[in-house]
Amino acid sequence: MSQIDSVALAQALIRCPSVTPADGGALGVLEAALKPLGFVCTRMRFQAEGTAAVDNLYARFGTARPNICFAGHTDVVPPGDAAAWQHDPFAGEVKDGTLFGRGAVDMKGAVAAFAAAAAARIGKGGVPGSISLLITGDEEGVAVNGTRAVLEALAARGERIDHCIVGEPTATATSGDTIKIGRRGSMNVEIEARGIQGHTAYPQRALNPIPVLAEYVTRLAREPLDAGTEHFEPSTLVFTTFDVGNPAANVSPAKACARCNIRFNDTHSPASLKEHLEVVARHITAELGGEIAVNVVTSGEAFLTRPGAFTDLLARAIERVTNAAPAFSTTGGTSDARFIKNYCPVAELGLPGTTMHKVDECVPVAEIEKLARIYASVLDTYFGAPPA
Repeated sequence: MSQIDSVALAQALIRCPSVTPADGGALGVLEAALKPLGFVCTRMRFQAEGTAAVDNLYARFGTARPNICFAGHTDVVPPGDAAAWQHDPFAGEVKDGTLFGRGAVDMKGAVAAFAAAAAARIGKGGVPGSISLLITGDEEGVAVNGTRAVLEALAARGERIDHCIVGEPTATATSGDTIKIGRRGSMNVEIEARGIQGHTAYPQRALNPIPVLAEYVTRLAREPLDAGTEHFEPSTLVFTTFDVGNPAANVSPAKACARCNIRFNDTHSPASLKEHLEVVARHITAELGGEIAVNVVTSGEAFLTRPGAFTDLLARAIERVTNAAPAFSTTGGTSDARFIKNYCPVAELGLPGTTMHKVDECVPVAEIEKLARIYASVLDTYFGAPPA
């Protein structure tokens, strides 16, 4: 039975320049590692209108249930100025016990660690169920041709995933110290205040939208959305722009615009937040006149995998390797877990994320090897007594 060196596989993956949406050969490298283990590998290519085509890989060992799935991505963000790197972002160099390269942390290292863990489990024989990997090339992009599309296709053909681990870099200091059991939702808001353009010498003949928008921004920024919940921090609303675009010094404009991002907990839904924004807008325009239009684009809703059989199993498996209980967390941005939670219980467990998306992204090789042992412990624990 073939075995997999997690660090060597991570190096091979890093050497594939798979900047979203390019595959760069990364899925082929992973497929070549999995097929000798007995995985049935299926390539899935999707292209929504107006987007670039994306290649994905679904690999499954076994046909029985339960099916525990590892979800991850081989696409990476651009390296930026390569000259700013001390190590070639696509060389996969190991120096002084540390692996450097774009994707080392987010998340080719975790993909390699899980492949190694799967090989170790399969090598023991007797997998009473299935092990699968859902690997996308669209996580760092628009996320419409990746995990979401693959899940829809699997469901359409009757393929079921019972539990899922996402390999996002969730650890704060060392692999296994934190499990993400949920994520805040995220929405981007565009705001346009409209008034009546006019000469600044005759303000009574105009309706300047700038004070209207300023009052709206101030009120939203000043009033907390909530105080947090049992598993989530308080929601946040952060303004990112305030724009008028008026080149004239003696003309008040007809409109003023702003944008903000809201990260929200399970107190809210996109609909309830939009209603809140519109209620505040109505109050402001009733006081000051003008109009305020609000446009909302939601990239993910808040979700929670409540602590229970699955999260307890993960915690026990981690503690067997690290001798320490992990923390449960819901902090951070969005991930593909937001799609997976509609199909099965999901949690995120990966490498320390301190260097992800940075110049000279890196991770100690010992952390990759440790994560592989954690994943192997999860598989042994899972197939020893699968959660309901």
